[in-house]
Amino acid sequence: MGDVPVRDRCHLDAVLRLFTTALVALALVLPAAAAAGLTRSEQALLRRVNDVRAHYGLRTLRPDVHLERAARAHSAEMLTSGVFTHGDFGGRMRQFDVVASLAGENIAWGTGSQGSAAGVISMWLASPGHRANLLNPSYRRIGVASLLGSFQGYRGAHVVTADFAG
Repeated sequence: MGDVPVRDRCHLDAVLRLFTTALVALALVLPAAAAAGLTRSEQALLRRVNDVRAHYGLRTLRPDVHLERAARAHSAEMLTSGVFTHGDFGGRMRQFDVVASLAGENIAWGTGSQGSAAGVISMWLASPGHRANLLNPSYRRIGVASLLGSFQGYRGAHVVTADFAG
């Protein structure tokens, strides 16, 4: 550090340590802050997704606001239209500014226990295509939506979208 007095170097070291600590804390808080806008059922779904991935030795997925908006818009569209389909997935990813080399989507709907996070995850694990998305090691980010309403003649239905990106 050349001509810097010892006491100034100590002060500089303390400032750098404080700055580094703040950055680490921020890195830990950001995923939780991103998930703060999720409903209780969406938080439960995100927890279940990450629990399953951890069980299989995969890294957890971090919430992504672009994917969350895309997922929420898609669940809302399905709930409003009464149509259960992926629709224009690629167009939706572009519309919500999702940038990824790899992306996928799982959808589900159900009432009662079939609409719960545990019920949705069980259905996805039983379906080869949905299971492949859920356990894809290349995915790093996720957006989830679980909207409640009347769907295809059933009251109290959860219409669920999970958008994944790597």
